[in-house]
Amino acid sequence: MVVLARPIVDARGDDDAIIDETGTHSWTTFDERANRCLHALRALGHADGSTVALLAGNRHELFEVNAAVNHGGIVSPPLNWHLAPDEIAYILENSGASALVADAAFADLAMAAADRVDAVRDVIVFGTGEHALPTGALSYEDLLAAADPSEPADQSIGSIMMYTSGTTGRPKGVQSSALPLGAPMDVLKAVLDGYSTLLSVPVEGRVLINAPLYHGGPYLFGIIPFSLGNTAVVQQRFDAAEMLRTIDEHGITTAYCVPTHFVRLLRAPEAVREAFDGSSLQCVYHTAAPCPPVVKRQMLEWWGPVIYELYAATDAGVGTVITPQEWLAKPGSVGQAVPVSEILIVGDDGERLGPNEVGTIYVKSLLGAELSYLGDPDKTAAAHLDSTTVTVGDVGYLDDDGYLYLSDRKIDMIISGGVNIYPAEIEAHLITHPAVADVGVFGVPDDEFGEQVKAAVLLNDGFEAGPALEDELVAFCREGLAGFKVPRSFDFPKDFPRTPTGKLEKRKLRDPYWEGRDRAI
Repeated sequence: MVVLARPIVDARGDDDAIIDETGTHSWTTFDERANRCLHALRALGHADGSTVALLAGNRHELFEVNAAVNHGGIVSPPLNWHLAPDEIAYILENSGASALVADAAFADLAMAAADRVDAVRDVIVFGTGEHALPTGALSYEDLLAAADPSEPADQSIGSIMMYTSGTTGRPKGVQSSALPLGAPMDVLKAVLDGYSTLLSVPVEGRVLINAPLYHGGPYLFGIIPFSLGNTAVVQQRFDAAEMLRTIDEHGITTAYCVPTHFVRLLRAPEAVREAFDGSSLQCVYHTAAPCPPVVKRQMLEWWGPVIYELYAATDAGVGTVITPQEWLAKPGSVGQAVPVSEILIVGDDGERLGPNEVGTIYVKSLLGAELSYLGDPDKTAAAHLDSTTVTVGDVGYLDDDGYLYLSDRKIDMIISGGVNIYPAEIEAHLITHPAVADVGVFGVPDDEFGEQVKAAVLLNDGFEAGPALEDELVAFCREGLAGFKVPRSFDFPKDFPRTPTGKLEKRKLRDPYWEGRDRAI
């Protein structure tokens, strides 16, 4: 690939590019296979401007497809493999996908979703060593074997379009004007170099990727270091002891965590923690959810001043960053605005607030980048003050020095283990069960995951609360929802608090669980 991989291949072609469960892959091998992938997609008719979705675990093929679409002017939504077939089908249809590239581990899910969407012409499956190729699917390896390994012509910027859930229960495809589809590749190179400076990412090092790359945080702190020349050490999932072992064994310089990971690392057996060296680490980034100050302080005492925090979101971009040293001086803060952004605190009347006044947090792009939701101008407008100033509904304040503190967020969203969960979709599913007269879903404290999903259910006459009904409701949810959205517990109140206009006052259901805690999230 001319812009991103070619200088690395020319200088270090035989060096390790990706180390995953299948083995070690050099930069030369990666570059050739990415070239073949783009040629193969174009030969199938998925040319510039097409949408090719990706349903994959953390494997080297994901990096190859990602490079191909990013150099081929192709839109690619990464898909969460925890989703149900109908949920994936919605994203395929909404994004206009003409092809789906899938990991063989999720081939049945891929075929079930693609069968629901007429526009999807090709399902391409990789990693079929232990799995049979589904009927009607194309073999990724066969396509690559038949494709040209040479540098593809007419390369242009593609778009990795993350989908983020919304309070309406339907996911939204996030588009950014910062990297316009089809722009020259030099634009992408400049953006990557900017991120390297902005986030202090080592240009040559080793990045550990052990969180799903369909999420924005792992993608940002995995693919960007890799594209800058870092060797990617790739694992399918997080395991505390394995993470500690891998950091030392491979000399990891960069890693990404969510607060749940920190909790599990601190709970690792004492012998495992004491055996950890960690001297190779330079930057460990965490995002996705507020980190309890006591947890972060313990991690800094253990790992040293290498832990950085960002306030960022798929649909708002990077807003702030805080270094370890700054956090120790300003515990609980998520930092000051990065040079390309401005943080605004806005009151309910739409007026900008001053220091130490709590209001809705907006992130303004000083580069003029515009974020929008695919095909949904109403939701786009509702999230913006103007075309470059957006909120995800979080609430907080700036101190006198311009450091941002989160004090709350929009009440509906639940963050469990760094994953955003929106209750409306769960409520819409549960309300169709014959036992359910009314339902409210909200987050309650969880020492490991930050929050867990709870459903308050008002029962119809003739139904009795109890373990049997709870089991039935859980099974019902699993039929139509991803596993992480299924309520972990249920309440069965006799009445629901509603306003005179009929709006559920969910805070009255939720607040008792948060009493006595320092923060509301």
